[in-house]
Amino acid sequence: MGTLTNKSNVTNFNINRLSPDLQRQLTEVYQSEQLDSALEINRIYHGDARKLLSKIQPNSIALSIWSPPYFVGKEYEADLSFEDWQNLLSTVIARHFPIIKPGGFLVINIADILVFKDPAIPRIQAEVVSNKRSPVTRDDVLRAMAEHPDCNRYQIAKLLGCSEQTVDRRLNGNNIRGGKYEAQTRVKIVGGLIEEWGLNAGFYLYDRRVWTKDAAWENSRWHSLSYKSVDEFEYLYVFWKPGVTKVDRNRLTKKEWREWGSRGVWHIPSVRANDNHEAKFPLELPRRFIQLLTEAGDIALDCFMGSGTTAIAAIQQRRNFIGIELLEKYIKLAQSNVQKAMAEGQQLALPLNED
Repeated sequence: MGTLTNKSNVTNFNINRLSPDLQRQLTEVYQSEQLDSALEINRIYHGDARKLLSKIQPNSIALSIWSPPYFVGKEYEADLSFEDWQNLLSTVIARHFPIIKPGGFLVINIADILVFKDPAIPRIQAEVVSNKRSPVTRDDVLRAMAEHPDCNRYQIAKLLGCSEQTVDRRLNGNNIRGGKYEAQTRVKIVGGLIEEWGLNAGFYLYDRRVWTKDAAWENSRWHSLSYKSVDEFEYLYVFWKPGVTKVDRNRLTKKEWREWGSRGVWHIPSVRANDNHEAKFPLELPRRFIQLLTEAGDIALDCFMGSGTTAIAAIQQRRNFIGIELLEKYIKLAQSNVQKAMAEGQQLALPLNED
């Protein structure tokens, strides 16, 4: 039996206990040559994660935690098709495998449900009786048509004192989500896709946590005219790269272990003011994972840095970080927030590197 080594560390990992295919894959990754010009730690880089991840030192990241585009129509994902979105996430996950330390973790925060247009599914029809604005019934329309056979739909509507759309809906039952001529929206669970992409990359699903956000009734915009539930939670999928994982319960107090360390459901308020970024996640999310899964001096990565939340959490926990962000306006926002966090910690401000 043997252990894997590389030029930067000893993994103490018994590779002979793995399948031959996995032995070959891990030997190649764990014995990767160190990069001469890798991305430096404690910097935020401007660019596409798919390109910049390969510039990070192999086997150096203890924890990568990020929240990707959810494919729900935000500004920063407006140009993505469903195929583009799948390619983005699967590629980013695959590019993580060489850079995560043996025994390290990849955590992905994402809503568990996708809603996207799909012309192939049946057009969903609904008779929302509790929200009808017109008392006109289908029988009323049929009676009017029988009494006035030469009238068109618009004339029938005028006779009944309703809109043409009401006549059309009563006749054809086409009160359709998204409009009469729009492709219908399809609902798809995300978890299976994320797990498949992780496994294809070489990761194994280690755990998952549920982030329960604010109650729906605290935000008047959260409501539905259908029987569908309001999405009040998100998942945090935790992937593990094969290797020796150090488990140190002293990273948390007994109270922290009791209240969240060993709990599958985390109750954390969502960010109230998304005034300078469309989709902030609360500081407590990355802070908990950084405290739980890393040690002081380790490197935490966020390749969808946004407003800099993960970097701030890393600073507060005395960890190093690397950030990657595609949009320049968020680079500047993240840098400002990080400099403020470091100033509060009486440390030097970090330089911005737009590689």
